[in-house]
Amino acid sequence: MTARFLRGTAAATLAGATALTAAACTNPGSTAGASGGPRDSAVVGIAYEPETLSPLLGYGKDGNSKIFDGLLAFDADMKLKPALATALPRIADGGLTYTYTLRDGVTFSDGAPFTAQDVVFTYRTILDPKTNNASRTELDALKSVEAVGDDTVVFHLKYPYAPFAERTVHAIAPEHVAAKQDVNTGAFTTRPVGTGPYVLTGWSKGEKLSFTANPTYWNGAPAVKKFTMAIIKDDDVRATRLRAGDLDGAVLPPNLAAGFKGDKTKKTWQAKTYDYRTVTLPTHDKVAGDTGIRRALDIAVDRQTMVDKILEGAGKPAYGPVPTDSPWFAKGTERRHDLAGAQKILDEAGWKPGPDGIRVKNGVRAAFPLWYLSGDKLRQDHALAYVSDAKKAGIDITAQAGTWEVIEPRMKTDAVLAGGGAPGDPDFDQYLLLKSSLAGDGFNNMARYDNKTVDRALDEGRRTNDLAKRRAAYDTVQRELVKNPGYTFLTHIDHLYVVDDAWDGPSTQTEPHDHGLASGPWWNVENWKPKPAGATKK
Repeated sequence: MTARFLRGTAAATLAGATALTAAACTNPGSTAGASGGPRDSAVVGIAYEPETLSPLLGYGKDGNSKIFDGLLAFDADMKLKPALATALPRIADGGLTYTYTLRDGVTFSDGAPFTAQDVVFTYRTILDPKTNNASRTELDALKSVEAVGDDTVVFHLKYPYAPFAERTVHAIAPEHVAAKQDVNTGAFTTRPVGTGPYVLTGWSKGEKLSFTANPTYWNGAPAVKKFTMAIIKDDDVRATRLRAGDLDGAVLPPNLAAGFKGDKTKKTWQAKTYDYRTVTLPTHDKVAGDTGIRRALDIAVDRQTMVDKILEGAGKPAYGPVPTDSPWFAKGTERRHDLAGAQKILDEAGWKPGPDGIRVKNGVRAAFPLWYLSGDKLRQDHALAYVSDAKKAGIDITAQAGTWEVIEPRMKTDAVLAGGGAPGDPDFDQYLLLKSSLAGDGFNNMARYDNKTVDRALDEGRRTNDLAKRRAAYDTVQRELVKNPGYTFLTHIDHLYVVDDAWDGPSTQTEPHDHGLASGPWWNVENWKPKPAGATKK
């Protein structure tokens, strides 16, 4: 698992929330500007901020970066469309060569021309082992990239990698700026220059990211001239500021989003996602790494009740990283809630009830800690429900809250309530989540899952363009997770947003785990137009 899907919400302070008043000056939730003219600014409340704004370090790798563009982009239906390229790639040599023709006349926000060399620089730098990019393995198939003149880029692959085109939504960095700095620590990581619809004007860490429309954007200058992402880590504070009119929109958990149902000036958006919550079961722990314990927990957990009670119906049970409504989901791998079955598995695995009802095997008590991110109500609620279900089977799990600084050193031996998910190809999630060679590589394979059958299937799935072979490979992965689940997958979560109904243009895509920043109804804010006065919903 990578940092992209684990650096979610953290604890907020009241001081941090108060500081956001500056981000929301002159009541940005009002329909008209401060002078009474047409509305041309928007402020949205998000739950976290990026660690970097450099594409070379992973920012914008899934598109929607606002500051940058990729060669391709996703439309509202998650279909690929041209962006910096003029068309989808020409694929040749049995899927080993991808050729892109670039758009003419595109410039970076500093006025420098965009050329093929910027694309070559971006991808070569990401692949350089000296670059601290945790997602480098996502480009494992890439052998080389070359520029043919200023307007053509050719990618050469080591093996046919079916979803390669989807990887080219990756944001492109300007060589003339980024190449002159330390790739990992240079000013470009916080003061980027891109070709996108917006230019970053300020980043107050822990408070806000401020953007202004790029007047020379190749696809037309946005009508929303100023766009601010207010970083409000506390759910309740985000809802309060939205209600007060300081925000135009915000990402909210189900219980808080429900409080706006009667507000006729606002609209609630529910985005389908690949975002899941899961419990990592560390292979190196004597209890959590035991196959009997893992299998018992997998059916002791009551997923549907979590969906009903914690998510208030805004989601569905999760049995792996692939949602049940995905065409890649392996039918028959659903696990029903079966407490008696869980107890039977533990009995047969040698875990016998002790005097206090907690299972014991060879003198080892069936107990371990479960960490969740402090301040994240959804993770807390999932963790507590999991603890309760496990206790009924005789497994004593202790839920503990902490920051990532506290949790990270403990990930090898302690369970973590984690999150993840990426739309599109099954390789995107499963390889980083389950490949044994990535165990302990930052947030990749947090459970240090080690299954040779899964390793082979993951390699087979990413090294062929044959659809039948790929389906068979990912079917194998999902069925192996039933036999030995290194993670207990709990729910897939729909994302809820409440937005002022004063704009034409907001919509939702199928979203990844990361949301509120690149995703959300403002994924296409550059296309928003203000509604005429009085045109909000009735």
